[in-house]
Amino acid sequence: MSERAAQQIETLAKTAESDTAFLDQMKADPVAALKAAAAGARTAPNPLEWDTWIYRIVVSALGLIALAAVGGGIALVAIGKTVPEILIALGSASVGAMAGLLAPSPGGQPTPS
Repeated sequence: MSERAAQQIETLAKTAESDTAFLDQMKADPVAALKAAAAGARTAPNPLEWDTWIYRIVVSALGLIALAAVGGGIALVAIGKTVPEILIALGSASVGAMAGLLAPSPGGQPTPS
């Protein structure tokens, strides 16, 4: 038995211990109870779909990093120092990450052939 399968069975056992309604369903009709549990697990809401604060926090943090990199670069050039490559990399990575988060998903669109 694989490690993943063992973990899933352990999770199922814990659910049966803590949820008496599920345990009663398992006693009455195990196949139907397992199918219902699997369907419920598949339809569990994804926090990224309903919690807009996750995106706001991530985009804000990435925006602050990008602004700090630009501001730091300008400040360093203004005092006559060279801009470290890590500062350029941080700014570029944060802008790229924001573009990836904010760009529309291509899901549902046909792929070019």
